[in-house]
Amino acid sequence: MRVAVVAGNPKPQSRTLDAANRVARALTGQDPDVVVDVIGLGPGLLGWGDAGVAAAVESVRSADVAVFASPTFKATYTGVLKLFLDQFATAEGLAGVVAVPVMLGAGPGHALAPDLLLKPVLVELGASCPAPGLYLIDSTYAESTAIADYAERWSGAVAGTVSALR
Repeated sequence: MRVAVVAGNPKPQSRTLDAANRVARALTGQDPDVVVDVIGLGPGLLGWGDAGVAAAVESVRSADVAVFASPTFKATYTGVLKLFLDQFATAEGLAGVVAVPVMLGAGPGHALAPDLLLKPVLVELGASCPAPGLYLIDSTYAESTAIADYAERWSGAVAGTVSALR
């Protein structure tokens, strides 16, 4: 299984990236094959045709499972992640990919954001999302059992969807 992580945090090497890697490992039992720390793509995200951005998009398109993670900014996912998602030129840009939306925030007030805001755009791009999104408290996700609990409940659905799409 080919696993990708996409972290859309304006800070490189963020807690968002760490959490996404943890979710990917917990769900699939393996380290991600592809890690895209979106902010590292730089100004190429602002236009079309940048080779580094195109390579990152293709690496995510070729994944079986992709964890898309963002901090909660103004009650939604970040503009940096939106810029990356806009690079998938067609409505089927993520067809065949099982996507897992993950968002982090300071408190539970935006716990529905992964399902209400991030999941719809992933589905619009053709991804399959067989599990609900995961919302994590950014200050406690590393010590919490939330990721392990989520993986225990949903890893079978993710694996089953990957098998069905093959």
